[in-house]
This record gives sequence, C-alpha cells and structure tokens, in this order.
Amino acid sequence: MWDNEASIIPKFRATTRPATSDHPTVPSNRSVNHTVIAALAGATALIGGILLATWLNTPGTTTLRSGTLLQQPRVLPALDLIDQDGQPFTHAQLQGHWTLIFPGFTYCPDICPTTLGLLKTVQTQLGSRAEHLQVVLFSVDPERDTPERLKEYVTYFSPAFRGVTTSEPNLKAVAQALGVAYAKVPGGAPGEYSMDHSAALILINPRGELAGYFTGPFQADLLLADLKQVLERSP
Repeated sequence: MWDNEASIIPKFRATTRPATSDHPTVPSNRSVNHTVIAALAGATALIGGILLATWLNTPGTTTLRSGTLLQQPRVLPALDLIDQDGQPFTHAQLQGHWTLIFPGFTYCPDICPTTLGLLKTVQTQLGSRAEHLQVVLFSVDPERDTPERLKEYVTYFSPAFRGVTTSEPNLKAVAQALGVAYAKVPGGAPGEYSMDHSAALILINPRGELAGYFTGPFQADLLLADLKQVLERSP
C-alpha cells in the first residue's frame, strides 16, 4: 500500500499473548460467526444504499475515487463520548473542521493499524491542509480500550489523532447513527475475544453532520486526492 508499510505498523500488532496481558492480542483461531457476518453485510448495504440513493437523486454529485460525498448531509444525534484524555467528546469537538472517523479497536491485529498508518501517511502528505482535518478512532471495544490505552495507541501514529469510545448502550446508538456495525467474537480461550466491525471511513463536515463515506480497499494516493477535494469545499 506504501513503500515503508512495515515501519508504520506499531508494536500493537497482535501476538499470541492472552487478552489480559499488558499488550493483549486477538486470538488467531476465531470461529465463524454468522450473526456478525450478517451485521457487517447489513452495514455495508446500508452505506451503499445511502450513497447510491444520493447519487441517483442529486445530479452533480462530487466525484471521488474512493468514496462519495452526500449532497444532503445527515444530522447526527447528540454524542456523549469520552476521548483519549478522559474528556467529553461531543458535537462541539466536530465544529469548524472536517473529521474522519475510523471504527476499530486497539487490539486489532491488522486492519486497524494498517489503516491508521495509511491515514498518518495521508496526513503528512496533506501538509498545511491537515490542520483542517481531524482523525478520530471510534473504539467499538470500550471494555478494554480505556482512555489511557486509546491515548497510547493513537498517538503512536500521530499526536494529532484522537480516540473516542463510550459504554453500552450508548455505543450501539452512536454506531448506528454513524452506520457502523460491530460484534464481539469469542476467542479460543476463556476471557479472550476479538471484535468484528465495519471499516468504512466516516466523513463529518465542519457543521458536525455526516457528510459521506470512504470505502476500502484504501490507497494512500487516491484518498489523498479525495481529501484535498473535500478540504477545498465549503461544508
């Protein structure tokens, strides 16, 4: 995906340690969970339906190579999240700049660190434009992803990245508003588990509205070009 990918993937990459250690891991012998598959498929269909309906009904849709902007952004319900510093994260933190939200969790073995590494690459290549883009990891694993854990994880990639989460049932409500599906997947030993989740990047405009989605597989050059277009737009 980029030349020095190995140097970007952090120490948080999974090993075979149990989930209760200082650097817990995702078990490698995960069982198939048909409920999870259905939930993720449903989330993908929901996002696809939103994007397709918007494109069909609104001529002149901005053309992006790795995603789509909604011509009629969706108002989000009230947010009641906690960030990596243990501080409230609400709509106030979404005002005045674009925000890119990535659903994931810090014990993720591959997709999450790879995507955050890519976003760091894109952030660097945006140069001064990056000041107008906030990158947020939305953790779907609040049981393990404490503010301290989130801070250690996201700042490994960039001191500008933020991490947020919340407990249930609010986590489910926020996830549904963002179009995120997630489910816990039991591991091979007692107390071990992983999280399956949808992985689209969610774009929030400077008014705090859901403005679009970027869908994988992500390529740094395409996402960079798309975000340059987005950052040049008025909300």
